[in-house]
Amino acid sequence: MAKLYFYYASMNAGKSTNLLQADFNYRERGMRTMLFTAAVDDRFAAGTIVSRIGLSAPATGFDARTDLGALVLDEHGRGALACVLVDEAQFLSTAQVEQLAALADRHGIAVLCYGLRTDFRGALFEGSARLLALADALVEIKSVCACGRKATMNLRVDGNGRAIAHGRQTEIGGNERYVALCRRHHAEALADA
Repeated sequence: MAKLYFYYASMNAGKSTNLLQADFNYRERGMRTMLFTAAVDDRFAAGTIVSRIGLSAPATGFDARTDLGALVLDEHGRGALACVLVDEAQFLSTAQVEQLAALADRHGIAVLCYGLRTDFRGALFEGSARLLALADALVEIKSVCACGRKATMNLRVDGNGRAIAHGRQTEIGGNERYVALCRRHHAEALADA
């Protein structure tokens, strides 16, 4: 029975690397996959999943208007898909998460979603909230705070490394904009912002 998985972590925990490894494992066994990534993340080549360690793969970009279910079923009709892999899953809409759940439930296609659980303020993203509610399996990918504790939070910083406590939920960036911290150090940094 196919399942809907949500692999979540703070920034820089290796989510994209894990996704690309899972994709490789399926393809190495002769199984077809389909990859998606958020169109809003344009730091690298559009329509490409890129990990910090240099791995990459082409993917279909999605935004809030993308009908993931229709795209996947169209591709599935050309040849059975074993797995759909979604990077930056926090940017999925509620409806898109429900489409992905239906792919697993009704069509027997495994769906692996990778993304952040919370934003820089500690609030859930829409896609993450729905994945936390619907996923058959929730898997935390571990990362480490500078103090050695598990990093679970994402701190947004300015160009000088100072914490930012306010702003829009989505601002694309990497190490120059975000720092993964434990809850304690995240709260302390926001209190000083």
